[in-house]
Amino acid sequence: MSTRLATGGRLLDRGATMEFTFNGKRMQGHAGDSLASALLANDQMLVGRSFKYHRPRGLVASGAEEPNGLVNMGEGAFFEPNQRVTTTELFAGLKAESQNHWPSLEFDVGAVNAKLSRFMPAGFYYKMFIHPRPLWKHVYEPFIRKAAGLGRAPTEMDGSTYEHFYAHVDVLITGGGIAGLAAALAAGRAGADVLLIEQTAHWGGRAPVDHAQIDGLDADAWVKDAVQALENMDNVTIRRRTMGAGVYDHGYALAYERLSDHRPESDGPRHRLWRIRAKQIVTATGSIERPLSFAGNDIPGVMLAGAVRDYAVNYGVSVGDRTVVVTNNDDAYRTAIALKQAGLDVPVILDARAVVDGPLPQQARDLGIRVEAGKGIAHVNGTKRVTGVAICAQAGEGAELEEIACDAVAMSGGWSPVVHLWSHCGGKLVWDDAQSHFRPDMSRPPLGADGQGFVLPAGAANGAMSTADVLADAFQSGAAAAKSAGATGKPGKAPAGDAPEESPMAPVWLMPQGASYKLRSKMWLDYQNDVKVSDVQLAAREGYESVEHTKRYTTLGMATDQGKLSNINGLATLAGALNASIPAVGTTTFRPPYTPISMGSIGGEARGDLFQPLHKTPMHDWHDANGADWEPVGHWRRPYAFVRDGETVEQAVQREVVNTRENLGLLDASTLGKLIVRGPDAGKFLDMLYTNMMSTLKPGRCRYGLMCTENGFLTDDGVVARIDEDTFLCHTTTGGADRIYAHMEEWLQTEWWDWQVYVTNATEQFAQVAVVGPNARKVLEKLGGMDVSAEALSFMGWADGTIGGFDCRVYRISFSGELSFEIAVPASQGRAFWDALLTAGAEYGVMPYGTECLHIMRAEKGFIMIGDETDGTVIPQDLGLHWAISKKKEDFLGKRAQEREHMADPNRWQLVGLETTDGSVIPDGAYAVAEGVNENGQRNTQGRVTSTYHSPTLGRGIAMGLVLDGPDRMGEVIDFPKVDGTSVSAKIVNPVFFDPEGEKQNV
Repeated sequence: MSTRLATGGRLLDRGATMEFTFNGKRMQGHAGDSLASALLANDQMLVGRSFKYHRPRGLVASGAEEPNGLVNMGEGAFFEPNQRVTTTELFAGLKAESQNHWPSLEFDVGAVNAKLSRFMPAGFYYKMFIHPRPLWKHVYEPFIRKAAGLGRAPTEMDGSTYEHFYAHVDVLITGGGIAGLAAALAAGRAGADVLLIEQTAHWGGRAPVDHAQIDGLDADAWVKDAVQALENMDNVTIRRRTMGAGVYDHGYALAYERLSDHRPESDGPRHRLWRIRAKQIVTATGSIERPLSFAGNDIPGVMLAGAVRDYAVNYGVSVGDRTVVVTNNDDAYRTAIALKQAGLDVPVILDARAVVDGPLPQQARDLGIRVEAGKGIAHVNGTKRVTGVAICAQAGEGAELEEIACDAVAMSGGWSPVVHLWSHCGGKLVWDDAQSHFRPDMSRPPLGADGQGFVLPAGAANGAMSTADVLADAFQSGAAAAKSAGATGKPGKAPAGDAPEESPMAPVWLMPQGASYKLRSKMWLDYQNDVKVSDVQLAAREGYESVEHTKRYTTLGMATDQGKLSNINGLATLAGALNASIPAVGTTTFRPPYTPISMGSIGGEARGDLFQPLHKTPMHDWHDANGADWEPVGHWRRPYAFVRDGETVEQAVQREVVNTRENLGLLDASTLGKLIVRGPDAGKFLDMLYTNMMSTLKPGRCRYGLMCTENGFLTDDGVVARIDEDTFLCHTTTGGADRIYAHMEEWLQTEWWDWQVYVTNATEQFAQVAVVGPNARKVLEKLGGMDVSAEALSFMGWADGTIGGFDCRVYRISFSGELSFEIAVPASQGRAFWDALLTAGAEYGVMPYGTECLHIMRAEKGFIMIGDETDGTVIPQDLGLHWAISKKKEDFLGKRAQEREHMADPNRWQLVGLETTDGSVIPDGAYAVAEGVNENGQRNTQGRVTSTYHSPTLGRGIAMGLVLDGPDRMGEVIDFPKVDGTSVSAKIVNPVFFDPEGEKQNV
């Protein structure tokens, strides 16, 4: 049985006892325990059930590579599934429940699947669930959906908070073992700005467990001194409980910090997602021990030898009274020795190597441990826990030579460098025959924008296995990273570690090597997904020769494993089945994150009201207090109309239109996008983005422009103002500001990266007010300041100056057809400027108006609106905007697309105006019908409405629409059916309904 030892436990505080529950059973642990060690201390060997066959599963590992120990944890708003017990620190009151079973962990009905395993080999679902087809919808799919997934989805809103954190450093070092500490010391002493992160709560990694010697000190003491030295460096930041999740292009990395998982009662965020930009990244991520493939290697009590040693040394936990050790390398002897020194029985060490000698085996023999060379395990006895093993010759076929009673098995198949972060961004691997593992290929590192490598592996992550080699390699990597990042200091002297003599390991991918099918069908490669040696061999026989195809056919290394435990053994099995070498088979793709991270940390603060933060103009509060009927426009809320007591929204809109046409209206136009484009190539850049020519625009002048996608479709419009020779200000639609900014940056960064152009989104830096109507100039002249006469500021001109004491920029542009000035002031002065306009405009009949009034006035003038007249399929030519397409430019985005046959089709619907014959309003989106029906028996169509309003100026319904041959059919009447079965007739007219000569805006 597993139990707590009377002594040992370097990480424990035995004076602090904590109570917790597992499946409702009360248990006790100590401060410093992991949930895994506390469960073992309470003899809870069974922790879950496998996904496919529901076989009993116990702990295999002690770290992030653990495949079986996934539990539901917490309750209510703090419930979370799939928490790994080996990385969860114990705290008082912790509540955990095992997963993937019914009705209980000990008795699981799903275990019947194991009895049917011969009928459910790898890929059986691809063959079984396809026939008969009628069963898919009513039988197969409901069954699969019910069986899919691990754990339970939370049912309540997450009660925790999360945050994002941004960091820019010279050198990021992931991994706080002795390799990471040595690299940080080298880079820190050299003067680099260093961030060192460690995923666990403790520094030093495995070195203290193995009693390594560094610079004449025990590893524990050296680690303490190294951490103290790093904490005293102002240029070094160190963080525990922070996992390096992913490495991406341009030195970008993600780290996942667990702030309060170990103390949930504390205030503040639970998790923090670090977004890091680093000039150089050092991956000191260590290595992972591999299992051995023998029959019954999944029975609870069969564990990695290193994990058994961890539980004994770190937590004072024995996983069994009698532990059989099986290995192909010397490292597992350390486990046998540690157990023996703790007073536990190790009946035998089974070493697959034919010859076993060296200091570690000799030390084991001196302690009275039986060592059997050339032997392995034929099969493990037991169901819910180990009861014994059958010994066989490794070179044979599995004939039993002897049975030994035991309650635990410690296995070691060698160690594999953790190459995930190195591989995330394209780092390549090379096979190391001596160690039988893949390690980073230093000649093919992840490349930065300059074509140079920006990731350096260190220590065991680079294939160094002795303490001496780990420290030397890591120190060199830290110094090299600091130098590449621009640090000029000296890293000092590298720490020196011991290098105990060890015999070479022997690659063992099958135990015994000639195992029968009966044995191979009980050898597990992937514990979580129930993938066996026989499954991979079956995939090879069925033609899945690519490792990526085999992975998907068998589910090997999928889900949370991501190749940590199963990868190398699976590759070796596939290689053997294909009679190929392991390097020829290759590896699967390593994808971030390294271990799962919470959805809450990905979202960060973006939840609830902050999920999509509401943008507010400086005048928002005034609008809200004065009857604004709000309309969502992108991330903004704009006043649709200002409703007064006793009137409807429609009446308010009509009143605002009439007043603006006759007196004076104010529009809060602050939401319009304002993108500053600057640089020697700014004109050339805008010529490529807009359909018309912008480089010829003179400073002090404005020009209306259209912007298309590369597919030729109209995506945005707005007025461009030239500020000086190298600077333009581009206005965009309210909803288009962020999108167009990203559009500009995408082309600058991917296509025209060598052009000298910089873009800034200044939308929220300025408040902008449209002063519109016959009295617009009068109110500005009353406020005083700059000259806004027609002679001083002509139409489509702009000027800087002051009005009423406010510094401003005045644009003489109009989207209403009226005399109009759009005035931009610093955002901090926006409300005061608005108030000043209202006060000064009182005698001129000033009245604020909303977006619907704006839309009616622009429709009366025949001006298009992005999102109304456009829908992603419309090109400028459809809207009669040929005049805005330059015939002088060789190219612009969308030019070639607009020359394609479909785009140049003369039968494309064209923009026209529509006047109802009875004065009513055509329903929005209505289609004009034509003679005949289509293949579906529906009426043919010949056009559709894009915008439709009641015009108080004209006293009738008006609309704009796209109609087949519309401009050639002026005066023709067409019908628009309504949903109630009636129809409305409308005459095709010029889309400019009001002031076609533009006299009012040119006053």
